[in-house]
Amino acid sequence: MKTFLVGLLFLLTACAATPKTAQTNLTTLPDLGPAPELKNDIWLNVDSPLRLADLRGKVVAIDMWTFG
Repeated sequence: MKTFLVGLLFLLTACAATPKTAQTNLTTLPDLGPAPELKNDIWLNVDSPLRLADLRGKVVAIDMWTFG
């Protein structure tokens, strides 16, 4: 519990100490256009393949990973 609180304090301090210029640089990323369609054949925990058009307007977290 003590380690968690120290970590939380460190995180909050680091976030508060972030200069404004570093925060504004994040908004200058280029617009690469719309995301490409998902073309997976195998999906976990869903009955049918997901398509981006079906997810429009919803909050989506995509977790991509591989064994390497």
